Amino acid sequence: MKINNYKINRRSFLEKSGVAAAGAALFPAITPFSSFSKPLAEKRKIALVGTGIRGVTFWGKNVLDHYGDLIEFVGLCDINPGRVEFAKKYIGADCPTFTNFEEMMNTTQPDFLIVTTVDSTHHEFVVRGLELGADVLTEKPMTTDEVKCQQILDAERKSGKKVIVGFNYRYGTQFTKLKELLVENQVGKITSVDFHWYLNTYHGASYFRRWHGLRDKGGTLLVHKSSHHFDLLNWFIDSDPVEVVAYGGLDHYGSNHSFKGDKCRGCEFKDKCKFHWDITKNDMYMNLYVANEEYDGYIRDNCLWRDEIDIFDKMAVQIKYANNVEVSYSLTTYSPYEGYRIAFNGMDGRIDSWEGIPWRSDEQINQAQLHAQEMSQDDDAEPQAYDEIMVMKNFGDYELVKIPKVRGGHGGGDTRLQDKIFKDPDMADPLKHSAGTRDGAMAILIGIAARKSIDEGRPIRIADLTDLEPSVARKG
Repeated sequence: MKINNYKINRRSFLEKSGVAAAGAALFPAITPFSSFSKPLAEKRKIALVGTGIRGVTFWGKNVLDHYGDLIEFVGLCDINPGRVEFAKKYIGADCPTFTNFEEMMNTTQPDFLIVTTVDSTHHEFVVRGLELGADVLTEKPMTTDEVKCQQILDAERKSGKKVIVGFNYRYGTQFTKLKELLVENQVGKITSVDFHWYLNTYHGASYFRRWHGLRDKGGTLLVHKSSHHFDLLNWFIDSDPVEVVAYGGLDHYGSNHSFKGDKCRGCEFKDKCKFHWDITKNDMYMNLYVANEEYDGYIRDNCLWRDEIDIFDKMAVQIKYANNVEVSYSLTTYSPYEGYRIAFNGMDGRIDSWEGIPWRSDEQINQAQLHAQEMSQDDDAEPQAYDEIMVMKNFGDYELVKIPKVRGGHGGGDTRLQDKIFKDPDMADPLKHSAGTRDGAMAILIGIAARKSIDEGRPIRIADLTDLEPSVARKG
């Protein structure tokens, strides 16, 4: 067994990502971000529509705090007047607020629009933002069905502006290293992939309390959540999906329970419901949501067992790619732990990686502590946390690649994504981290096809959904 401690720094990540200089020729920079470049002396004018938790924190306060010398918020918009006023204070933005999107766009004339509304409405603001002359960043998923997806594709082509999809997972250090190993052809031609994602009983349940539990709002978790994972698969495999067949059901949440309440606050069943969640202990949610329920009636701590929930809580998907790679994917929403397993089966070996598996974490801690004691006389020495990738060759030994854990959202991917967007849009991109509309479309089209396959009981062809023709080699 060989152990490789993988170290990554900002320069190597952003410029080389472990690929030799020749790699830049093989993987030229993708351009979705390039049109956002502006003279250094001129701040980019940004407008934000949708002031829920993601918009207010990640695309609001975090952007202003870290890139305030490069950008300025010129407008915030939400249908909920109370929430948008709280958002302004929380973000610290010195700009007007609006409940009418057209008014905001015409008044402020931003050159960059961020869309973080309910998923099923993304297309409305993306399309109109493009028509009004702004480049657009939309949170994933790009939208929730194939008709809306086509509208976005058509609008971008017509406008001459660009759309970015906020796929931050690609930028994480562990996923970047996996991509590098695949580019290096470490285990030969990839023939199949196993990918299984586990949401625990806290995180998984949270989707069913919110608007995400309704398919007309989030398109099911196959679109809202899994589009993250499908995008990773498309990026790793470097090809387009061509056909999807899936199975799924609602076995745990929704009406599958012996009791149900109105909402968690004041619920008569709180003492016997293991999933009871006390929103009153979270000041942010109380100020952002509960204090503003009077305006739109949105309840953030809805009952998990309400009858209106109509999405799947278990999903299994088979994906066939244009380059003949086959994928087995699953998503579980009530696991005792949070994490994933992924494996790439190649002609010459196999690559395995995982995160959040409790017994693997315990083993890491025990081994690291032992090593720290051996190497240091300091009783307080702390072992370094790391993620793992196992590379094993057919008829050969295996190599354990250790990637030091990076503090920060999504394995450090959040910061790197925003650096690319707001600080240096034209930076080299040899591993093709940047995601545009084709990437956003191909990710959601797998989820849309999977949803259709479950509903209709048949395989769904990707080419039948939009005018995008799947390609053997992924296009930028």
